[in-house]
Amino acid sequence: MKLYYATGTCSLSPHIILRELGAKFELERVDLTTKQTERGEDFLAISPRGHVAALSLDNGEVLTEGAAIALHLGEGTNLVPPPRTMERRRLHELLIYIAAELHPAFGPLLHPATPDGDAKARAKMFCHLDYVESLLADRRPYLLGNKLSVADFYLFAVARWAGRLDIDLNRWPRLMHFMLRINERPSVQAALAAEMAAGM
Repeated sequence: MKLYYATGTCSLSPHIILRELGAKFELERVDLTTKQTERGEDFLAISPRGHVAALSLDNGEVLTEGAAIALHLGEGTNLVPPPRTMERRRLHELLIYIAAELHPAFGPLLHPATPDGDAKARAKMFCHLDYVESLLADRRPYLLGNKLSVADFYLFAVARWAGRLDIDLNRWPRLMHFMLRINERPSVQAALAAEMAAGM
C-alpha cells in the first residue's frame, strides 16, 4: 500500500491508523499547490479531485476520502466494530459527522481569503466543538466509550487544526484530555515525527 499525504491535513488520520495496525506501507508526500508528488508523479492522475488522503492498494485500486480509507484499513481489526452492530452504526455516524460537519467547519477559518477572526465562522466552529465535548460528557476515554476506533484518529487529526487558529482547546476540557490521550500513543508520535521529518 502507498499513502499519499500532505503534512497538516486530515491525511494524518489514515497515516496514524496504518502505524497503529503495524501495516506495511509507503508514504508519498503531495504538494497540494502543484498537484505533484515528491517523486514527480501527477497527483491528479492518481486522485482526480486532487485531495489527500489517497491510498493506493496492492491490487492497483486507489481509495480516497479519509473516512472511507479509515473504514477500509480498520475492517476486521479492533478499530472497527463488527458489521450489523449498533456500535458499528455509531462509528459510521461519527465518521460522517466529522467528515461532513466538523472538518468543513474549519475551512473558512483556515482559508487565506477568510478575514482573520471571522466571528460567524468561529461561532459555528465553537458550536461543533461544544457538540464534541458533549459526546465525551460521561468521561468516556474514546468516542465509542472504552474502545479505541478509527473515528478517534480522525477527530484528533481535525481538532489539531485549532492550534493553527489560536483556538484554546482548554475551553473544552474533555476534548482537551482526549487530544492529550491520543497524542501519547506511539503510532501518533511516529506519524507526526515522520511528517515533520519530511519537512513540508
